[in-house]
Amino acid sequence: MTKESLVVASKVKAYIKSKQMMTSSDALEALSDKVYSMPDDAIARTQANRRSTVKAQDL
Repeated sequence: MTKESLVVASKVKAYIKSKQMMTSSDALEALSDKVYSMPDDAIARTQANRRSTVKAQDL
């Protein structure tokens, strides 16, 4: 399965630019991978606690 980007590239680039920095070509893919890992970890925690609803505390 091909992963769809979970970040809005233009917003991320604008934020980084506002900090007087530049965005490399591979930074957005790496950021999206990190974003994917957050809900995956939260899902695992939720399942470990025998719940079916991911809550803020799981993140």
